[in-house]
Amino acid sequence: PIVFCDIMGLEEDRGHGENAEDIKLILKVTHPSIHLFNPASPLSSDDPYYNPDPSLEDRVHVLVCVLSANMVDIKAYPLDKIKDIREAASDLGIPQVAILTKDEACSHTQKDLKDVYRSKHLKKKMEEFSVATGIPVNCTFPVKNYSEEIDLDDNINALVLSALGIMVQFGDDFIEKI
Repeated sequence: PIVFCDIMGLEEDRGHGENAEDIKLILKVTHPSIHLFNPASPLSSDDPYYNPDPSLEDRVHVLVCVLSANMVDIKAYPLDKIKDIREAASDLGIPQVAILTKDEACSHTQKDLKDVYRSKHLKKKMEEFSVATGIPVNCTFPVKNYSEEIDLDDNINALVLSALGIMVQFGDDFIEKI
């Protein structure tokens, strides 16, 4: 089975948003879906779910960073925290990907979603994020959120399923290396 563990976003201010040290520790010691993330109360060895030796099944297999493509300035993100977490994941051999959501950032792709990989604007956003965090451009995937649509849309689904398929492949590769 595929398990997604969604957490609160990172914030630049200390005490706001998710604790980067918690995330780095979760990558090593416990299954993230059973830990209640709380910025005011970081994970410790006293936590009842703290497991210093998780089974392969209970380990994180892929780290995914989701961010808005609508960001005006990449520097508005807590890039140091993202990079720090990404480096910790790399040290553990955990692959990382980034998802750029809300493709409204580019008027060209609003007209035709099939052109998402031709968008110079989105490519620039992906390159800026890659330089700032170390997540390669070829591991950064633009997707469109369902926001105004009533019916399913094959073009929206194709982007999401493509990104998901690559995440699954990366997870399989991670398991094979262990």
